[in-house]
Amino acid sequence: MTRIAVIGTGAVGASIAAWLIAAPGHDVTLCARTPFERLRVETPDGVLESTPRLLTAPTTAQPVDWVLVVTKTYDAPGAQLWLDRLVGPDTRIAILQNGVEHYSRFPTLDPARIAPVIVDIPAERRAPGDVVQRRNGSLTVPDDAAGRGFAALFAHSPIDTILTDDWLTAAWRKLAVNCAGAVNALTLQPASIAQDDEAADLMRALIRECVAVGRAEGANLPDDLPDQVVNGYRNGPADSINSIHADRLAGRPTEADARNGVIARLGETHGIAAPLNRMADVVLRLSALSP
Repeated sequence: MTRIAVIGTGAVGASIAAWLIAAPGHDVTLCARTPFERLRVETPDGVLESTPRLLTAPTTAQPVDWVLVVTKTYDAPGAQLWLDRLVGPDTRIAILQNGVEHYSRFPTLDPARIAPVIVDIPAERRAPGDVVQRRNGSLTVPDDAAGRGFAALFAHSPIDTILTDDWLTAAWRKLAVNCAGAVNALTLQPASIAQDDEAADLMRALIRECVAVGRAEGANLPDDLPDQVVNGYRNGPADSINSIHADRLAGRPTEADARNGVIARLGETHGIAAPLNRMADVVLRLSALSP
């Protein structure tokens, strides 16, 4: 029996947890702020329902075999409180978050025991424990011992677990998509905003900054990545709303730092200016403050 703790029960965390609970040989505990009795996830393959074991205080947690951190990036300090209790001598940790700072966000953990995960699972939370998963999606991890161990947890699920020997490049490619999403969040417009030529040009400019910094960090990014990303927005569902847009609509803090600010911050270390991503980070952060 593999003991697994999932920190965070938002849309992705709940979806991940539902599939883990449904698989044989897993003993799953959910770690959340808000208690709920039933976990219900509508997936493309049907509805998954369960009565999960749920903890709301880190002081009640015990060490497990795997911890999956599925929180917003700005909730890293709160997740660390759980990790202090859940991580034992042999525990492995998977970080399922946005951005490219999966390792540095948790500096007290042994990097060899971390599986950084790039998540592509479109899902929406309707209420605590009640989620709609739009697509089975994918989870991308490094092809190393921690990554292969993480992928094995989902062997009985339809989620595509991808092992890559160049995780850094995969993470920066995902960041290129996410940084362009600042245009949606700033205008409060869905993906169809990319049909506007000026909006598309702004997206490309944000991505070009991302490409320059990503290459300096060691990622292998093509020259045409800005066009690839914009075409993806244009060819996808026109009414799609990304998470940072949804956070703004709900009046929640945003992950602007992990999606745009990081490009400007890391750019500074390489002498590369990223003024558009810095602007997006500052404006999104200030727009989340109460008047």
